[in-house]
Order: sequence, then C-alpha cells, then structure tokens
Amino acid sequence: MKYAVVNEQRQEAEPSLTGNCPSCGQLMVAKCGTVKIWHWAHSGKRMCDHWWENETDWHRDWKGQFPNDWQERIHIANGGEKHIADVKTIKDWVIEFQHSRLHPDERKARNNFYEKLVWVVDGTRRKRDKQKFFDSLSEVTQVNNSESPVRRIFKFLWDDCALFRDWSDCLGPVFFDFGKDDPMLWCLLPRLADGKAYVLEFWRNGFIVFHRNEVKEVDYFADLIKNFINTISEHNAVLKNQSHGQVVLQRQFVRPRRHFRF
Repeated sequence: MKYAVVNEQRQEAEPSLTGNCPSCGQLMVAKCGTVKIWHWAHSGKRMCDHWWENETDWHRDWKGQFPNDWQERIHIANGGEKHIADVKTIKDWVIEFQHSRLHPDERKARNNFYEKLVWVVDGTRRKRDKQKFFDSLSEVTQVNNSESPVRRIFKFLWDDCALFRDWSDCLGPVFFDFGKDDPMLWCLLPRLADGKAYVLEFWRNGFIVFHRNEVKEVDYFADLIKNFINTISEHNAVLKNQSHGQVVLQRQFVRPRRHFRF
C-alpha cells in the first residue's frame, strides 16, 4: 500500500516508520528496500483486503495522476463489505489499475461491488496482446469534434484476442494502456445490443482531465461514454437503412439491452 495512518495523518512509506492500516487499523511497517518501490505492509502475513495486490511502478505512475486524497480510498457497500479502491474520484467513479492476471470470479465480484467502475489495464503484460489487439480492429467512424478526447471508433473482432476475452464481461468501460509513450488509451465499451464490440481511441490526457474535473453538478465522463454509445448506435442505424436503400432523415438510436452503470 502507498499510505498508512501515522500520527492520525495519511503518509507514504519512509524508512523506520510504523503506522496503522487505514482499513483494518492493524499495525503496518514501512518497506523501503532497493528492489521494490517503497510501500507499507501489514505486520506479519495479515492482509485485510484480499483484492489488494503488490504494486508496480505502473500502478504508482497512474495513481499519481490523481490527487493524493483520492488514492487508496475505502469504499463501503450498503451491506458493510469494504474494499480499498485504487482511486475514487469526486464523482464517485472508482478507477482500478490492473497489471497482473485477475481471476474471472474476482473480476466479476469487483464489477458487482463498485457501482461506477472504470478499469485501466496494462496491455503490455503479455507479449502478444498488443499485436493481437490491433490486428482485431476494423475502423467504423471518425470523430470530427476537435474538443473530443476521442479520435476514432473501431469495431472490434475478438475471435483471437485474449484481452477482449478477459475483459468483455464488464458493465463499465475498460481502458487498455499499451505504454506511457503512446498518447492514446483504447477504451473497450460494454457490449451493445447488436452483439458487437467497439473500442475508442481515447487521448490519455483526456482520460485524466475528465476524471479530475471537480464540477460536482455534471458527470462529464458518464455523459461522454453515453454519447459515444449513441454515436455508434446512430452509425449502425444509418448503415442498416442504407443497406435497404433508405435515406435516414432524422437521428435514430438503438437502445442497448444491457444495463450500463453510468
């Protein structure tokens, strides 16, 4: 963990410090070696949140894009179950950064636990994933709004892509990160009514800016994702009508059959 409670304040690990876990209150010790990033660990083998995993520099880099008091926030469900979210924004979006393999049952449990969940997945963990991902793209439409954080929307052909097979069951958006030198993230939208999958070419900085926006009255990120679902539905409706020799004179929408949590 990045933070423990020291003298009633959240503090990062430093040599010789001890503190308490912000979730369970148990003793934590600072691990400040030369191999792993400095972090806090429960004294002994205790771990209060079984969803927690060892962090990499990739985790820390992403969490560091958000205010300190948004990082490692405790989320408590109505039934009292609680877990430590990597980042929880002012709009109550939980952002989970996933590097290691995640068991499908645990992924499903997290999807059900957090009502507003966004995944950011390290797409570089397996050597073949990046190439297989881009081999599966088929361009759908260009986004011409210069103010949009999205450049293009692609139809996704998932037959031979492990990333899609791993993450296609999520009810919220999943963002694949193929390296910090790439200015784009790739957002996998929840499956739409037509049974197809779509990904958005999404500016990395745009993702951060939209979530860091602190205007409480408007959830810009939720509105953005809804707009792109509608854009795809409109596009598909136009293609369907054109295939029947019809001209579409008004906006048409295909409502998704699945429940989206935003």
